[in-house]
Amino acid sequence: MTYIAKPRLHHPLLKPNGLGFTRRDYEGKVSTLCAGCGHDSISAAIVQACYDLDLEPHHLAKMSGIGCSSKTPDYFVGASHGFNSVHGRMPSVLTGAYLANRDLIYLGVSGDGDSASIGLGQFCHSMRRGVNMTYIVENNGVYGLTKGQFSATSDKGSKSKKGVVNTDEAIDLVGMALQLGATFVARSFSGDKAQLVPLIQAALTHQGAAFIDVISPCVQFNNHAGSTKSFDYVREHNAAVNRLDVILGRQEISVDYEPGAVELVTQHDGSVLKLSKLPNDYDPTDRLAAMMRVQTHQSRGEILTGLIYVDPDAEELHHNLGTVRTPLNALEDVQLIPGAGALERLNATLR
Repeated sequence: MTYIAKPRLHHPLLKPNGLGFTRRDYEGKVSTLCAGCGHDSISAAIVQACYDLDLEPHHLAKMSGIGCSSKTPDYFVGASHGFNSVHGRMPSVLTGAYLANRDLIYLGVSGDGDSASIGLGQFCHSMRRGVNMTYIVENNGVYGLTKGQFSATSDKGSKSKKGVVNTDEAIDLVGMALQLGATFVARSFSGDKAQLVPLIQAALTHQGAAFIDVISPCVQFNNHAGSTKSFDYVREHNAAVNRLDVILGRQEISVDYEPGAVELVTQHDGSVLKLSKLPNDYDPTDRLAAMMRVQTHQSRGEILTGLIYVDPDAEELHHNLGTVRTPLNALEDVQLIPGAGALERLNATLR
């Protein structure tokens, strides 16, 4: 496959961020996906989120599996670390990298086939263990690389491009993430940049397992009447629970709002999620209520989007394991191999 690098030249008046980088500095190679693919819109949203966060490119590690979605890390933040793993195995590769070097920001990109079928077990364990990562599923409900079969997230009753009706129940990754203990759960639409960019920003600054399910229509095989993952269907059935802004913890925060209209959620790194709630009774910190609301809207054929759940006091894998603050890949041999005496004392605690 031929990849086309973008020219390094760009307009001299592009606005730099706090690090002096322009938005172009967060781009990657030219996409080889179909024109109009929702995945390219997600890549653009990731580029914008990293630019707005003043994220140093070499502090980002992006991982993927196999599929159209797993090609996309080549299209954003070209100066970051990256690894394309095998089908369905992105979470375990990312977990290993995170255990070795906790100082990087980890972004895993996957698809509905990659995560909800062959990689379902991997998805489950990364969520329940609290791996400190942003896990984005680019969900189009179809196997695009192998000519349009239904995927595990295809809704029961939806039709393929050839008119075949899906008779299997769909796997709802948002519902599973909530059940498994993910501490940041959101859903968005690739065509809603205003909602998606701040969700990605918030996920990247969250300490814990952050999951975003992004409905991303496949323009070739799943963007027709009868599909529940098409552009028209998502636009007509989108039920947003909130609007989100991310305020970085760099200056005094002052907000003027009516009681009950805005909710501020402070995360571990000092960033603040500013939620403008649409349903007056919605509490994004209530896991059980979030699960019930997802099911309620699903029964109506509606797609619940926005920040569905967040735990502001989340704990991540290194905290739970009690590892040292120094990245494991930076420890010296004397620290990694403490000797026979230390091993004997450890074994004695397990007898």
